[in-house]
Amino acid sequence: MAVKSIQLGQVWRNAESHQNFLVTKIYNEVFTQYAILRRADSTAATSDSVRVKVQKSADGATLPGYTFTQDSQDF
Repeated sequence: MAVKSIQLGQVWRNAESHQNFLVTKIYNEVFTQYAILRRADSTAATSDSVRVKVQKSADGATLPGYTFTQDSQDF
């Protein structure tokens, strides 16, 4: 599902592991935008961050392999 823009604090769910991830940083490298994600659970302090390339389309932006969770009630 595409959103208007990827923003800090958004929660996305990994399609494979079904774990929730929090967007902690967004940055640009030349023509590409990346989001840094950290697990949104009690292991967040010890787990590694994940870097995901943002895909943009006419519908908006999305993170491949992740689903935006804040439109659903699946928290």
